[in-house]
Amino acid sequence: MSESTLAATTASDVARGVARLFARNDIWCLTEMPLRNGRRADMMGIDAKGQVIIVEIKVQRGDLLGDGKWPDYLDFCDRFFWALPPGMDRSPLEGDAYRPDCCGIVVADGYDGEIVRPAPLHPLAAARRKLEVERLARTALRRARVALDPQCAPWGTSE
Repeated sequence: MSESTLAATTASDVARGVARLFARNDIWCLTEMPLRNGRRADMMGIDAKGQVIIVEIKVQRGDLLGDGKWPDYLDFCDRFFWALPPGMDRSPLEGDAYRPDCCGIVVADGYDGEIVRPAPLHPLAAARRKLEVERLARTALRRARVALDPQCAPWGTSE
């Protein structure tokens, strides 16, 4: 697939496809979730077992190859996925630098997604998982409340 065709698939498209795939599998997520280390996960969610999942979305090869911050996400999740558009070269994700032993791969577009490599489980400590689930829940509740009543936006923890 050409770079221009890939460029037509945006990160929002990939996020929508991942969200639909995850919803079918009882995994519920938020986009643009701030982490306590100052990073922001493209997607973060919770599965039916209470495990925390982070997804890093890449729609261009250069962005994938230039991303040196992704290991900073691993301390905040039980499972980590890369999400790419169909046709994007996934070969870099097979190299040791991208730790295929701990990272899954999802291919997604604006309509759907597919797990092409499952993310191995690397369990968080129970206390860390509890903290992350609570932070995710509070962020989701705040976003829902502000969507219903924008006057609430100035209050609480801003994202």
